[in-house]
Amino acid sequence: MFDKLDQMRARYEELERLLASPEIAKDPAAYGRAAKERGSLARTVKPYLALLAIREEIRATEGLVAAERDPEMRRMAEEELAALKERERRQVEELQNLFLSSDPDEDRDVLIEIRAGTGGEEAALFAGDLARMYQHYADAKGWKAEIVDATPSELKGFREVVLSVKGEGAYRLLKFESGGHRVQRVPETEQAGRIHTSAATVAVLPEVEELEFVIRTEDLRIDTYRAGGKGGQHVNKTESAVRITHVPTGLVVAIQDERSQHKNRAKAMRILRARLFEMQKKKRKEEMESVRRGLIGSGDRSDRIRTYNFPQNRLTDHRIGLTLYQLDRLIEGELDPLLSATAEYDRKLRLGLPVQKGKDEDA
Repeated sequence: MFDKLDQMRARYEELERLLASPEIAKDPAAYGRAAKERGSLARTVKPYLALLAIREEIRATEGLVAAERDPEMRRMAEEELAALKERERRQVEELQNLFLSSDPDEDRDVLIEIRAGTGGEEAALFAGDLARMYQHYADAKGWKAEIVDATPSELKGFREVVLSVKGEGAYRLLKFESGGHRVQRVPETEQAGRIHTSAATVAVLPEVEELEFVIRTEDLRIDTYRAGGKGGQHVNKTESAVRITHVPTGLVVAIQDERSQHKNRAKAMRILRARLFEMQKKKRKEEMESVRRGLIGSGDRSDRIRTYNFPQNRLTDHRIGLTLYQLDRLIEGELDPLLSATAEYDRKLRLGLPVQKGKDEDA
């Protein structure tokens, strides 16, 4: 832990020097990125600096105790030393909590990819419901949310939709949404009134600036083609659609949302960069935290994390056994009770604190 803290302190001091230089003031975007990173690091680095100061006082006081010959003065120095060591213990405990429960990417903006799963048109409608749920939540938080790319279905749902969500704490609050979401309700297309089960998958990706995560040009294959509208209508006469393949990993992103090839390419690179960063982050996490893997769920799209039961107005999170009978409000974006409970459960697990998992209604 302390090696990592030293690295964080070195980066924090580097950013302090950078922000004090006159050169960066000429580039507002670079200044904003550096200031945001410094602010994120400060939450852990400042308590660490306080710990180092306490340890310096301890060393000085230990020297006084060793050198003091007067019994009364020595007793006072020993009492001061005991108080300092208690302060050190509490400060280390605070740092452990911060270190274990924090995520270096928690202040990033996010891309949310939602894909319809099993269930045909009803799954596509459910994917649309999830997209609107996250948009409403973002609006309530004062964040900016917009659709980056979408493949609509016949009944105004989505086969696939990608949302961009920008705002303070977006990734910290939404990162546990990744996984499989299941819905149980009577579809609009059902004449007999039978309840159907459908699914959609969600992937929450921290968005990465181009300068933070460089993709080599030689690793990309870029194809352009004509974009086609619904049912073949509004076919673009120019090759504005873009398909980018990252050859080393095989990841493919195709965008035809805009009429401009340049805009489609920029959007595709945003999504590709986020996916590659998430892939790298997951690999790093598996290497460094194999013991704690899967505590609250890996975030893989194959994981079934939640069930939305409309007839019972019930939402169940299977990872923590939480059931809330307020689905009508949750689906409209009032997600704080759910997201707070999930984050608290994960925090306790990471810190080794006792947790009590509720009954899973759909187990």
